[in-house]
This record gives sequence, C-alpha cells and structure tokens, in this order.
Amino acid sequence: MSTMSDPEWQPIDLGVDRPHSARIWNYWLGGKDNYAADRDAGDMVAQLIPGITDSARADRAFLGRCVRHLVADLGIRQFLDIGTGLPTADNTHEVAQRLAPESRIVYVDNDPLVLAHARALLVSSPQGTTRYIDADLREPARILESARETLDFSRPVAIMLLGILHHIVDDDEAYRIVRQLIDAVPPGSCMVLAHATAEVHGEAMHEAMRRFMEMGGTPIVARDRHRLAGFFDGLELLEPGVVSCSRWRPETGPGEAPAEVSQFCAAGIKR
Repeated sequence: MSTMSDPEWQPIDLGVDRPHSARIWNYWLGGKDNYAADRDAGDMVAQLIPGITDSARADRAFLGRCVRHLVADLGIRQFLDIGTGLPTADNTHEVAQRLAPESRIVYVDNDPLVLAHARALLVSSPQGTTRYIDADLREPARILESARETLDFSRPVAIMLLGILHHIVDDDEAYRIVRQLIDAVPPGSCMVLAHATAEVHGEAMHEAMRRFMEMGGTPIVARDRHRLAGFFDGLELLEPGVVSCSRWRPETGPGEAPAEVSQFCAAGIKR
C-alpha cells in the first residue's frame, strides 16, 4: 500500500472545486457529502427548475419500488448497479437483501469519494454479497469481467443504470454500451434505467445542463421518451413503460396521478 512518504504516492483529486452530479444529488436529498461547487450548481438548477429536489426524491423512490418488484415478483437475486452515487437510505442492496438476504450486488462507480463512502457504508447481509468496482460505464467489458467474480452470469442479473447514462452524450456510444451489457446477461435478466429528460421542463432543463457544464460539470444530455425507449429494443418493457419516475407503479390511491418530474425511467426484461 502506498503512503505519503512513498515516491510513487499521488494525491487523489476529489474535484471539490467543480460540481459533481453524485454530490449534487446528495445535496438535493439533504445529505452532507457535498462541497460549495456542488451546492452552487444545485442551487442554479433549482432556480431554473424549482421541482428538481422532487425529481431526486422520485428517482430514489423509483429505485426502491423497482428493486422490490424485481426481487419479490420476478425472483431476481443479482444486481449490477452502475453509477452507484453516494450512499443514502435504502440503497439497492438494502432493499434487495431486506426481502432476499442472499442477494448479490455489485456496485460500480469511478468517483473516489463515492467509492470511499461505498466501501465504508454499503455493508452486505451475512447471507449475501456486496462488492464495489472502480470503473467507468464507458468500459463495459472491464465492468463485466470484474462483475463475473461475484455474479453468476448463467442466472438473471438486473442491470441498474440510474442517473448515469445521460452522461454518455453520444447516442451511438450509449446504445452500444447498453447493448454490450444486455448481451452479456441471460434471459430473465432486467435492465433498469432512470435518465434526465427535458419533456417536463423544456428549455429550462437544457439551459440548466448548459450552465452545469460551463461550471465544470461532467457533460450531460437530456433524452426524450422515444430515445429512451430505444435502449430497450429487444427487451420486454414492464408496465407502464417509459414514464416519469414518480409515475412508475406509484404507491398512491386509484385515480391519483403524481406530478411528473424531470427524470424518466423504465425497466425491461430480456426474454
């Protein structure tokens, strides 16, 4: 292990002087793992899109509802969660292992702060397994190779891409990455997607993204319902299809439609 006295030791750049989407998300959710640059960017987006914190909460609630459905109703026990984000309440492994303690979860992220928190806080149940991989979504082959050390790719795997694919701004590259991940898993597997969209707030979302990038944030793109549906070509979309995160199987009374948020989502099964 390298130490500060080791000539090969290099300090880790946490990028605290520029906004990071995972830390902004943490800020919107009321967390403390963020810096001034993140809060400035988060406030800027909130001024343009007043309901953005509702979007963050809806995204998190969607994760819980979807994982519960996959575990309880579809029998899935393995999850590849790419773009982990900073740990908060009810992470993927907590939701899955609460219902099926033997569940196996592999988290993937390439931000050193996220990984530091993940290793410290994302602790598996004794019966299951939780592992963390330091990798970029643009390296699907590397992710799959490492994930195979923990997950059994002869059995169904849920690929979780929540709030990460919109950082792959080139459509062809994004579709290619998704296809490589789906091709690697067997029938019965599932892909879950949550993605920024401008369908709800229009030009305000595009302007927020432009300003975020001008502040040094990671490139990001909004995609509409049609482009998001393209990621599920060859999969069986679960009802209700591509919708606002707030409207994916909401836990509300009949006839009550939650307000749309600027994060759309979907889940699809490989048959």
